[in-house]
Amino acid sequence: MTVFSAALLLFLVMDPFGNIPFYITALKNVDSSRHTAIIVRELAIALIVLMTFLFAGQQLLNAVQISESALTTAGGTILFLIAIKMIFPASNHTLSEDVSGEPFIVPLAIPYVAGPSSMATVLLVMNQEPSRWPEWLLALVIAWFLTGIIILTSSVIGQFLGKKGMIAIERLMGMLLVAISIQMLMTGVRQFIKTIA
Repeated sequence: MTVFSAALLLFLVMDPFGNIPFYITALKNVDSSRHTAIIVRELAIALIVLMTFLFAGQQLLNAVQISESALTTAGGTILFLIAIKMIFPASNHTLSEDVSGEPFIVPLAIPYVAGPSSMATVLLVMNQEPSRWPEWLLALVIAWFLTGIIILTSSVIGQFLGKKGMIAIERLMGMLLVAISIQMLMTGVRQFIKTIA
């Protein structure tokens, strides 16, 4: 995995385009002059959380004795389920939460940016080759930075693309994530076969 592919994977999992409506909804009762400061703060918190998982995740995996093949297969399965939900979202369910007052940490930082899927993905990426941690950190920062730009301009992007445009982009991101998740599943199975062969 290259820095670019890791950054792309993390960017897709963070799903910034899919989160635009959630950010707009969460901030609707907050003074518009505070929006930028709140978003920057929440993005910074999300980055700290993801960096913590990036560096402490390996110790957690070692403690519970999870093999690389198991983690790769599990990561592929999780990403596949996320991708399916992006392509075929349930009409009677939403991740949007009713927020009263100014949101803090929940839900903007966690789970909208640093959600379970993002945390699992940084664990997976780091477990591939822990010695390449500077590259994985760079990939995380790149994905986070691009996500931040999109979220900071969420109102403009939402107006420009419209509801149908946002849905189309999320479906496209879901399709890419399906392909990545299938590749991860195949890699995990291949690693497992090698260990028992």
